[in-house]
Amino acid sequence: MRRQVVVVLYVVAMAAVIVGVDLAFFKNRFWERLTVNIGIVLVFSAFYLRFFGRA
Repeated sequence: MRRQVVVVLYVVAMAAVIVGVDLAFFKNRFWERLTVNIGIVLVFSAFYLRFFGRA
């Protein structure tokens, strides 16, 4: 149960970062938004696998 809560909080944090970056920097730029969003997801995935993947 604890692991599920951590995963949910991690996904919510990732979504908050994506939305915040979108609203702050890339309102009307589709391709730049898409590229940055993919990069953010990849960075969050790498951190998740590094720190939580072995648990």
